[in-house]
This record gives sequence, structure tokens and C-alpha cells, in this order.
Amino acid sequence: MSTFDEYAALARQLAERRRAGERGAAADAERRRNLHATADYLQHRLTAQGQRLDQLGQAIGIPASSVPTGPAPHSNASPATAPTGSGPHGNASLATATAGPGAGSSAASGGDGGSGGAPLAGAGSGEGESAGAAGVPGRPGVGAYPQVGAGETRLALPTTVSPAAGGVPAPRPAEVDPTVELELARRYADESDRHGQQTELLAQRPPLLPDWSPVARAVAVYAGCAAVGAILMLIMVLASGVGLVDGFTLSAWICAGLPALSFFAGYLVLGRWGRPAMVAGTPPRYVHFGFLICFAAVPVAYLAFLLLFRVLR
Repeated sequence: MSTFDEYAALARQLAERRRAGERGAAADAERRRNLHATADYLQHRLTAQGQRLDQLGQAIGIPASSVPTGPAPHSNASPATAPTGSGPHGNASLATATAGPGAGSSAASGGDGGSGGAPLAGAGSGEGESAGAAGVPGRPGVGAYPQVGAGETRLALPTTVSPAAGGVPAPRPAEVDPTVELELARRYADESDRHGQQTELLAQRPPLLPDWSPVARAVAVYAGCAAVGAILMLIMVLASGVGLVDGFTLSAWICAGLPALSFFAGYLVLGRWGRPAMVAGTPPRYVHFGFLICFAAVPVAYLAFLLLFRVLR
């Protein structure tokens, strides 16, 4: 009976583990679907933002082809740190290559101390230098260091090589959470949308008197041009007083010439600096207001000048 109970408990445990595995697989599949849907949504948003940025660039005169694309340039490794050999004797080949052609001959000549190739009793090269273990008295079993023949290759002791120079792979980076990365991408996309909206609002404002309403801007421009025309009229009146301009020419310029020049000047100024960078259609220039202001301001200014002259006289 106990065997059957144990079997039933084991079967229940396996069933619970299976259901837990199925629930985990379903949750993982749902998470993957959500991640793919979020990534597709962000991809569409980024594509729309790229198209909008291209439109803004074209509006300010920057073509889309001038934006730099492509991977960032990689820095080349210094040739001095590159290894010259691999394996356990890679450092020996590096020492042999850097020693030069005179190293082998000097080693061979240093190894042959006497005639017939007999080894020297000590390894020192001077009179005051120690001969090493071979020169210690009372140790007959210790011989001199083995000498290197003329045709053999001298091996160097292994030296310390940096992991980057020895080809040691770098540690693997920590795995990133795709949910966190997508959330960061969404925040950046929201920030980009906010800056894009601010840019569009700035692009819909003209460079000339951007804080003014269109009507006030047009009135100010036409009035300024009419004031310039009135100044020119005053100059012509003074020239007429000294006999440089006759009366008919002065009347023609006051009644038609200067008002027309002021009106067309204001019309051109509004078309050049009163137009936003991004606007659908042609912005209004309020031609009727400009015509009335310009063709009324110059004659009124002339009459005011005559009245002031009579009063002061």
C-alpha cells in the first residue's frame, strides 16, 4: 500500500511539474509575443520619425542624403603589441626575432670559452663576477651550465604578455534584458516626439516678429515701409525747395510713386521674412490693409509736414 501511495505522490508531483512547465512556456511565449509587438510598434514610430526629420531637414535646406550613415570607424591595433608567434614557444620566437642576427653569434662565442669547444668553468664574463653554482667549491657534482652550440637556437625565458596581445578572448558581456532595452527605446522615442513637436511649432513661426499675430505683423511691416516712404517724401520736398525737383514731379511721387514703392516693399518683405518655414499654402499678406496704409500714409505725412511748416513759420 505504501508503494502505491508513493507512486501516486510521485505522479502528482510530476503532473504539477508538467503543468508548471506548461504555464512557464505559455508565459514565455506570451512575453515573446509582447516583445515582438513592442519592437514592431517602436520600429514604425522610428520610421515615421525618420520621415518627419527628413521633411524638417528639407524645409531648412538640408537634404536627407547629407546625413552621415554607416558604422563607426574602428581603431587599428598597434603593430608593436601584435604577437609574432603562438603556442608555448611564441615568446621565444619573439625574443629571437628582436635579438637580431648578432645575438646567436654572441651567444655561441660566449659559450665557447677555450680551444676545442671545452666549456668554461664559470658563467661570468669579468674578473669580479660570480661563476654561479659551478664555481662553488665542494660541489663536484654540479657542472657548468649547458652551453649552446653554434647551430642551435637559443631559447629565451617566457616573458609577460598582455591578454590583448596574446589573443586571450575578452570576457563575455552581461546579458541585457530586452524588456528594459525596449522601455529605454520607448522613452527615447517619446523624447524625440516631444522635441519634434517643439521643432514643428518653431518652424510654423516666421522669422520676422514671430510672437506677433499675422494681422499685426502685416500692419507693422506696411507701416514701416510707409514711414520710409514719408522720409523719402520729406527729402524730395526739401529738394523741391532748393529747385532740384519741380512741383509736378513732387506731386506725382507723393500721390503715386512713393505709396506704390512702399506697398510693394512691404509685400516683398512679408513674402520673404513673414513666411514660416513649414506652412501649408501661401500665408496671407493682407493686400488691402497694405494698400490703404501706404497710399494714405504718404499724402497724410505730406499734409502734416505742410501744416507743421505753416505753424512754425
